[in-house]
Amino acid sequence: MTLPKYILGDNTDLPNAIFVIHTEFPMFIINLEDDEVEWLEDFDQHDQKELETEIENLIKDATAFYDREVSRYDD
Repeated sequence: MTLPKYILGDNTDLPNAIFVIHTEFPMFIINLEDDEVEWLEDFDQHDQKELETEIENLIKDATAFYDREVSRYDD
């Protein structure tokens, strides 16, 4: 199965939360309500340094994905 890079998720137990799941390395879920990130894998020191420089771009990409998806519902 081929997964898209980003997937939207929601849950009725958290009605204000909007989740974006990033399915590629580094895999994570971000709650766009509060920008809380849950990492779905463990990192070594090398990964940690790469992640520090990459995280801002990943969050921007996840937010842009959400905005694009929502705009498609409006059309």
